Amino acid sequence: MKKKIVSLLLAGLLLSGCQTESEDPGVVARVNGTPIYLTQLEYKYDLTHEGNGGFVPSVEQVRDEYGQILGDLIVQELVSQELGQRGISVTDKELKEAENEVRSDYPDDSFEQILIEEYIDINAWRSQLKYQLAMNKFYSDILRPEIKIDYKEAEQYYRTHLSDFYMPAGYRFVMVKGLSKDLVLKGVELFREGLTPAEISAKLRQVSVQEIWIRSGQVPAGWKPFVENLQIGEASSVITQQKEVFCLIIKDKKQATLLTPLQAYPMVEKVLLEKKLQEKFEAWLQKKMATSNIKISKDLLPEAEKTEQTDKYAEDVKAE
Repeated sequence: MKKKIVSLLLAGLLLSGCQTESEDPGVVARVNGTPIYLTQLEYKYDLTHEGNGGFVPSVEQVRDEYGQILGDLIVQELVSQELGQRGISVTDKELKEAENEVRSDYPDDSFEQILIEEYIDINAWRSQLKYQLAMNKFYSDILRPEIKIDYKEAEQYYRTHLSDFYMPAGYRFVMVKGLSKDLVLKGVELFREGLTPAEISAKLRQVSVQEIWIRSGQVPAGWKPFVENLQIGEASSVITQQKEVFCLIIKDKKQATLLTPLQAYPMVEKVLLEKKLQEKFEAWLQKKMATSNIKISKDLLPEAEKTEQTDKYAEDVKAE
C-alpha cells in the first residue's frame, strides 16, 4: 500500500510541479499550501528505528524510507483536510480523550518519563495521534457508510475460499508460568477464582498467564505425559522444563470442522469490508490527488523520479 501511495503522489507531482528555491527552510512538502516539516519526518523515522542503535543505513536507504514516511504524512494531511471540509475534524476533546486513554496504561507520571527517555517530543506525539484519529474517523464516518456487503457476495466468497474456513482440531491451553512451584500453584488458584491474567500478574508479579492454541499432533513431546488424559478445565501437575516452571490448564478441545456459511459470515464480512474499504480509499486518493496541489522537496525523490520531474517541469515552463 505504501509504495502504491508514493507512486500516486509522484504521479500527482507531474501536475503540481516541484519545490521552488524560495521554499521555507525545514519544509519538505506542502499539501494544498499546508507545510509538512522535516521534524515530522525525523520523528516517524526515529520511531521506526527505535532500538536499532547499531544500524547505520546508507544515504539511499534513508532517502527511500523518508519518501515512504512522507507518503504517509501527505495522505494523512489530505485526509485531515477532507474532514475539515466536511466539518467533522478531530476535536480537541477527542484528542484529549484519546491521550488520556493512552496515559491510563501508565502509572503516575511514567508516561512523561518514557517520552523523555525515548527523546520523544510530546507535541510531535500529539500531532501524530491526531493524524491517526483523523484516519480512523475518515474510514468510519466517510468510507464505511458507503459500503454495502450483499449476502450473495459473501456466500460466493465463502464457497470459493472453503479452505479458509476449515478449523483444524486442537487444544486451547491456559499456561500459568512462574519462578517456583508455589508461585505457579498460587497463580492457578487465582485463575480458578476468576481473576484475569492481568489481575493475577498484578497480585503475583513473578507469575504470567497466557492462552495458547496448539493443533492436534503438534503438542510438544515433553508436554504429552502431563496433558494427554486431561479433561476440559483440569490442570496438569507443575512442569519444570529448561529452567521454566509452569502449569497447563485445558480450556477447550476442538474437533476438526468446516464452518457453516452462517458461522463463517463474520469472518467473510471482515475480509470483504477491508477489501472494499481499501478500494474506496484508493479511489478517493486518486481523485483527491487530481485536484490537490502537492509539492515535495526534490531532495527526497529518487534520482530517476527527480530527473523525470525536472524534465517535465522544464517542458511545462517552455510550453507556457
